[in-house]
Amino acid sequence: MSRWNLPALIDHTVLRPEATKHDVLRLCEEAKAHGFTVIFIPPCYVDDAAAAIAGTNIQLGIPIGFPLGGHTTNTKVAEAVDAVSRGARVLDMVLNVSRLKSGDHDYVRTDIAEVVKATPGVEHKVILETCYLTQDEKRAACHLVVEAGAEYVKTSTGFGAAGATVADVRLLKETVAGRAKVKASGGIRDWKTTLAMLEAGADRIGTSAGLTILEQWRASFGKGG
Repeated sequence: MSRWNLPALIDHTVLRPEATKHDVLRLCEEAKAHGFTVIFIPPCYVDDAAAAIAGTNIQLGIPIGFPLGGHTTNTKVAEAVDAVSRGARVLDMVLNVSRLKSGDHDYVRTDIAEVVKATPGVEHKVILETCYLTQDEKRAACHLVVEAGAEYVKTSTGFGAAGATVADVRLLKETVAGRAKVKASGGIRDWKTTLAMLEAGADRIGTSAGLTILEQWRASFGKGG
């Protein structure tokens, strides 16, 4: 038997630009059928998804400042407040990569903290978009996320130049040092990659390939998975 309760660790996601309402509702049904505890959907479908998962233990996730992170703080706060008022319980906000790379650490910290402060009682993850950051910038971003009060650092949006890597997951895990958790996301499409991310220290996995990963995970039981 696997030591991982995998469905509970996956944020089951559909955020591609061409995704339809049908795709979002199908995602909700998949979550109910397969035991995913968190789903992520485009903000415009928050009401539909909230209705579809009503009465379940599934948590509704909404991206904030997605996918580039360059929104003003007031815009991110407004997005977050609106999402939570409609039933969202998990928010993944994109770090302001431009401000971080400009050395504006106070701005980045405040940007995150204002969203956290405006939406108490829900889970906050901050997407670093690690493919655009130096090693020092990744470490600095982790410290800013912790200082701002968010619960997670996250590797990637899935829309950047590259996604999660084992090396980045290890770096983020080491840097947050137990003060936050780590979500690996971006390019994770099979059980082998998922397992590598979990073994590197990821606490959650974000993926649009959840069903494929679950199928491979279950098949691995007979192989010592």
